[in-house]
Amino acid sequence: MDLPLRAPTKMTVQDAPGAFPTVDVPDHAHYTIGAVILIVGITGTLGNFLVIYAFCRSRSLQTPANIFIINLAISDFLMSITQSPVFFTNSLRKHWIFGEKGCELYAFCGALFGITSMITLMVIALDRYFVITKPLASVGVTSKKKALIILVGVWLYSLAWSLPPFFGWSAYVPEGLLTSCSWDYMTFTPSVRAYTMLLFCFVFFIPLIAIIYSYVFIFEAIKKANKSIQMFGSKHGNKEFQKQYQRMKNEWKMAKIALIVILLYVISWSPYSVVALVAFAGYSHVLTPYMNSIPAVIAKASVIHNPIIYAISHPKYRTAIATYVPCLGPLLRVSPKDSRSFSSYASSRRATVTSQSSEISGLQKGKRRLSSLSDSESVRETLPIHPFLIAKAVLTQKLIPPLCSPDLLADRFPMKRGKTQLKLVT
Repeated sequence: MDLPLRAPTKMTVQDAPGAFPTVDVPDHAHYTIGAVILIVGITGTLGNFLVIYAFCRSRSLQTPANIFIINLAISDFLMSITQSPVFFTNSLRKHWIFGEKGCELYAFCGALFGITSMITLMVIALDRYFVITKPLASVGVTSKKKALIILVGVWLYSLAWSLPPFFGWSAYVPEGLLTSCSWDYMTFTPSVRAYTMLLFCFVFFIPLIAIIYSYVFIFEAIKKANKSIQMFGSKHGNKEFQKQYQRMKNEWKMAKIALIVILLYVISWSPYSVVALVAFAGYSHVLTPYMNSIPAVIAKASVIHNPIIYAISHPKYRTAIATYVPCLGPLLRVSPKDSRSFSSYASSRRATVTSQSSEISGLQKGKRRLSSLSDSESVRETLPIHPFLIAKAVLTQKLIPPLCSPDLLADRFPMKRGKTQLKLVT
């Protein structure tokens, strides 16, 4: 009688030609992990699909900054549909059943979409950094076209770090309870260790440093702008400045939402990173199958954070979902009145955009592009032209360059017009 193949927990596919090894653990361990990964997969798939659907249907959300959010949702959605069903099926069978090529493809998809999510989070943080701390330089710089070019670079960068295991630099092998696959971080060889070290540097630590750097200066810029706008508003009693102060608070709220998404993503991947670094340091013998599998499940659960946080914290996202998927309105605590208001507002906004586009068709190309930026009321467009520039002018008593059409700014703020610059009336 043939006995089932049992092997040491560190055995990889190369150790058993033609058959994948198994690990001797209780069946309920496989079933528990399978149940968790099934919940993660369903939640991540539906949640991220709703994010994509809402942003695609609502024109008021289709801005350069939100394109990065959509890309994050796309990468998380693809992570969910490529990882969870396979992981769940193998957990039910208690071993890998899709062969060597299936293992490599599964691990490649996990690496590609995971790296894309991390780099996209870095791009989101840098975008917030430039919009909030360098509004003069950022106005008109990031259009939808340029945002898409940036995202092409993100995907190419992620692809460049996901392909090497196919060409002999490290490898994609089973891990943990041997029901999922990842890159080989357990083998203690120069080649494998070099790939692991560079992978962590360029797709985890450097993006993390960029994110930390961005938010340190975001905190500082918002603190200064807050004080200056409060000072100027109380001194002059200008209601318009109070409105701008409120808009700045809303922008800060959106920056905090992005920060929460980033922090949860980093926290989710940190246990997995620690396990890989322990193996990198030469202590793979202390890692048990559970110590490899559980961090991998936590890392894959990062796909659910983005939709949940935006559903809770992003008012426009909640209203858009309630408008286009009415059955979810009560769950998101959006009244039918708010949904109708959002729908009518979106229609009037589209009409306004069309009207303004026709009115400025005779202006210079640069003015046309910048004035169209002031029309949007999403995360990116509320800050660059108004609150932070005003705060800077108040603090420095300097002139504000003509960042956009004088007529558009004159509607919002009293200004004097010169030949080459605009000045706040104080």
